[in-house]
Amino acid sequence: MIASAFDISVDYDTANLPPSRPGTPTPVWELATMFPLQGEWTEEQYLELTDATNRKIEFVAGHLEFLAMPTEFHQLVLRYLMDLLRAKVEPELGLVLFSGLRVRTVTDAIREPDLVFLARENFAKRGDRFWKGADLAVEVVSDDSRDEERDYVEKRAEYAAAGIAEYWIVDPQESKITVLTLPEGATAYAEHGVFRPGETATSKLLEGFVVDVKACFEAAKA
Repeated sequence: MIASAFDISVDYDTANLPPSRPGTPTPVWELATMFPLQGEWTEEQYLELTDATNRKIEFVAGHLEFLAMPTEFHQLVLRYLMDLLRAKVEPELGLVLFSGLRVRTVTDAIREPDLVFLARENFAKRGDRFWKGADLAVEVVSDDSRDEERDYVEKRAEYAAAGIAEYWIVDPQESKITVLTLPEGATAYAEHGVFRPGETATSKLLEGFVVDVKACFEAAKA
């Protein structure tokens, strides 16, 4: 048994560890036993780990989900959207922040949305380590099937359950922006619109916040 940095210990049989060969770099398998098993992480252990790393990691029901590092294309699309959103809402209406900020959604999940907006009247949800919710979330879909499932299916259900009033899914692969809104008293999103190049994506939550879809994706070609 090896004592963990998180005050736990994990049993393992050294006979079951993959063999190492002289001159061949191999992972330090024993190091993994110093951390909780998947499904057994606590929120505080997750926060402690992510406080000390710049990796994109989310927390769901005791599991760690490692996200792909963003590409330049992804970041340029995100910057375009952030500039538009900030110009619309700051400082009077609220605050906009970007990926790296942790947001607790449901009881046992903490996500890192690509972009989040919190209305001024909900500033009590702000925290230095994480926010306890948001009013609008934006995810830019990466070129990865797992990321696509997470953004379109898992986060759609989770953000709605968390009461996030509006969710934008920006998909460069499909050249579309899906805007989802949460009807009053509902626990599932309704589709406000699916917008493609030549169209303008609109917000129901923030009157006057609009995004030219073609310009959004062309911004990544700068």
